[in-house]
Parts: sequence; C-alpha cells; structure tokens
Amino acid sequence: MLLNCDLGESYGSWNMGMDADVMPHIDQANIACGFHGGDPVTIDKTLALAARHGVSVGAHPAYPDLVGFGRRTMHLDDTELASSLRYQIAALDGMAACHGLQLAYVKPHGALYNDMMANSSLRRIIMAAVAGYHRPLALMLQATPQAEEHRQEAHALGLQLLLEAFADRCYDDDGRLLSRKRPHAVHDRERMLAQVDELCRQGTVTTISGQRLPLSADSLCVHGDNLEGVRAIEAVRALIKGA
Repeated sequence: MLLNCDLGESYGSWNMGMDADVMPHIDQANIACGFHGGDPVTIDKTLALAARHGVSVGAHPAYPDLVGFGRRTMHLDDTELASSLRYQIAALDGMAACHGLQLAYVKPHGALYNDMMANSSLRRIIMAAVAGYHRPLALMLQATPQAEEHRQEAHALGLQLLLEAFADRCYDDDGRLLSRKRPHAVHDRERMLAQVDELCRQGTVTTISGQRLPLSADSLCVHGDNLEGVRAIEAVRALIKGA
C-alpha cells in the first residue's frame, strides 16, 4: 500500500509541517496550491524535495479560504468551482514540470474533500473538472463502502480513481471519518498502528462501535505535522513492509 501526505502548506512566515523529514518516507505528496496554504516559494521547495526523493506529486486544491485553512464550506457556483480547481491544478502542473516532475493526481483538501464525499452533485462537478483537464489525471478520494458507485461515476467521465484510507482517523459505522468534534476521532500511536496492520492484513477497519468494515484502498493517508507524526510515519512504513 502506498503512503500519501499533505505537504507544502506553509505560507509566508507561517510554518506548517515537517516536509523535509516526511518526504523520504512517503510515496505520494499532496501539495497545496495556494488557496488554503502554500505559496510560490513553498511550492517550489516542496517539489524540489519530491524530485530528490522520487516521490509522486499530486495537486491539493481547496476552497479559496486561506484565512480558514480551507476547513470552511464555501458555496461557489459550478463554473467558479471548476475554474478555481483547474487554476490550482495548472499552477502545480506547470511548477512540477520545472523540476522534471509530472503531476499525477488531484486530491481535494479539507472542507472541499469532505463536502465532495457527502454531496454527489458536488462530487460530479469536481470529477468533471479533473476529467476535463487537458491531459489525464487521477482523482484521489476516500475509500468507503460506496467505492463501486464512485468508480462508476468516474468511469462515465473516463476518470481514474485512487482510493485512500486513513491511518490515524477513527471510522464511523457508515464508512465516513468520525467527526473531529467527537471523542477518539484521532487515533493515538497504538491504535493507529493497529488500524494499519488490520488494513494491510485483513482489508478492514474497526469502526467506533467495534464493527469490521471492509475497505479497498490504493493509498494510506498519514500526517507529519510534528516530530511524533514523522516517527509514526516511519513506524507505519515499517509495518507495511513487514505485512
């Protein structure tokens, strides 16, 4: 299973994450495009790191919400949303080419990602925007029990999907991520490693109520916002190799 991580989210003098420490341990870097985090210098540095470590790069577009870090729902009309997505994707695509990299996929960020998973109309707009880019790109979205339905939606547009699971997030019984507002929504290190081991060996996760939920995922999302997070990613990588 591949490992992906959200990177390049620093902005100006505000530093977010430990990108240089995380990059050697992952396969896919989801790089902020400037709408929720990231700026031209940060994007350039992050792409250089990805090139140095042979990491695949994806665009990590968001609602235009720099102040709220892309975590607030915004109501854009269809044309505005599609145009803002292609603008962000094209920026990453062009800068990646300067480093000899080819943008491989798109993973929406924050509220846009959550809204897409909950709203089929919004998901179709995002899928169509990515499918309508001038060359093929995959779209990363959450692996859920509705994965086959999502694949059919994408197939109708000629779009490839990459399904991801989450290492450190607890799952609700419906296959969605448990809200961060609820207790135990984010796993500690022990529970995270147990979830990764279960995913690798059995293809399931244990939900908040103790149910076993089958999940088929291509990639596993990890977070490296601090030193403990980086060490956790190292442990996850070792666990996957062992499995």
